[in-house]
Amino acid sequence: MFRLTKRELKNKILGGWTGKSYGAIMGEPMEFAAQGEIYEGGLNIHPDAPKVWLHNEDDLYTNMAFLEVMQDKGLNASQNDFADIFRRSKFMLWHANGQARQNLLAGIPPGLSGHPRYNPHADDIDFQIECDFIGIVSPGLSKMSQTISDKVGHIMNYGDGYYAGAFLAALYTYAYLDSDIPTIIKRALKAIPAECRYARMINDLLQWYDEEPSNWRRAWRKLEDRWNSDLCPWAKSDPPSRQGGIVGRFNIQGHFNGAYILIGLLYGGGDYLEAIKICTRCGQDTDSNVANCGGVMGVITGYQDLPQAVKTELAPYMTRDYNFTSLSIESASDLSYDLALENISQNGGTISDEDVDIDTQEYEFDGQYEVSFTDLAFTDIFTIHPDFSPELQCHGDWTIDEIYKDLLTSDKAGDYIEVEFTGTCVYMQGNLNERFGILNAYIDGRLAQSRDMYTMKEYNDSVQSTAVWITNLPDGKHVLRVAVTGQKRPKATGTEIQLGRVISYTGHVPEPTEMS
Repeated sequence: MFRLTKRELKNKILGGWTGKSYGAIMGEPMEFAAQGEIYEGGLNIHPDAPKVWLHNEDDLYTNMAFLEVMQDKGLNASQNDFADIFRRSKFMLWHANGQARQNLLAGIPPGLSGHPRYNPHADDIDFQIECDFIGIVSPGLSKMSQTISDKVGHIMNYGDGYYAGAFLAALYTYAYLDSDIPTIIKRALKAIPAECRYARMINDLLQWYDEEPSNWRRAWRKLEDRWNSDLCPWAKSDPPSRQGGIVGRFNIQGHFNGAYILIGLLYGGGDYLEAIKICTRCGQDTDSNVANCGGVMGVITGYQDLPQAVKTELAPYMTRDYNFTSLSIESASDLSYDLALENISQNGGTISDEDVDIDTQEYEFDGQYEVSFTDLAFTDIFTIHPDFSPELQCHGDWTIDEIYKDLLTSDKAGDYIEVEFTGTCVYMQGNLNERFGILNAYIDGRLAQSRDMYTMKEYNDSVQSTAVWITNLPDGKHVLRVAVTGQKRPKATGTEIQLGRVISYTGHVPEPTEMS
């Protein structure tokens, strides 16, 4: 049993949500400003950050929306309850979240909407940015955190993308019990399989920290050199046919960005501001990484011992609801406290007038090992903007969109785009809109996939969406043809199709029934 006073528990929960929120506004202006390099600019909070950006941060409104599910359905809310947030919410989503929504609205069940067979973003950062609520309502209860993680995280992610969020949720549970960062990282590490890439990455970081505990820049460089390899179709790469190889250091993977969270935690020396500053300087998806880092540090530190500058900056916004939700920092903290007490009680703990005794859990991974992509590697990248790849053959009346210069548009049945590619898997970017219709995708002359590109008005111009994702073809050369059908669902106001970049890979994607 581990004892906290009720006051201490409330203080840690409020510290978690406050710490995450402040981290988000520090990292927001620098999001992807540094890719494969250390950010050396200023770290002052942008004046607009708490006023304009904070309440519209997807890192926060997704957490709050999932918390509302628990408010309504309880700790045992089903996977479908959580998935329904993506089906009916009005907020925008990107990467794995956005693909999960596209899949769910197309009728793919929530247990598969994050699977790499249907989601080319399966290893992206999404579950990690919105798993905080799970750990925060599960103080000392790592096993319970993984039960909830399994339901939520597989809606949008799989493999290392899932493990990134599952690990962080477990890390939060241990942050209630101990302030020694290496110790809680080692305990949370047990929650994910030892052989996964993220676990190996974390072990590298722990070794580098032991070797030089005051040199985070050395750890950053070693991480960059050994682990920065992203397969997301939105990795900012140039066509290899013109550049002599795929280049770019953009990385949106959950586990790689998660390592930046850990660099901040390890090398911050227990200081909240130092931890989030180091995390910000690591670069890539700074608002998300720094928010997660700040949340964990906020639980360890507690609200009362957060720096006064943090509390002063956020004081006017503590009761302002995050967009699309009914929860603010304060009301989310109150709800999380009630859920935490319920969680503790349901899992063998006891609640008295003043104290909370937690029957702590030390969860060790015992599930099916997941790998999203086996030996996957880029082969071809064909783009429309800024340079039009000549390999993309347009037949019919295709025009470059005036707003989205990297998209081609046609609404004439029979118009098609054709390209020869090499590999086993092929992705093509699409856009979603209320006026869009249905496309057909052919591989080597055979119909391989149809996709309805209609969406509700609220999600118009989801330009990171998927038009084509076809996997596990025979390795070699193939011809992809994507055609306008002129067909649409009754709700759609037109039959237009918008298409963008084409990316092919070699390698293997697991089928849903496969053991990875």
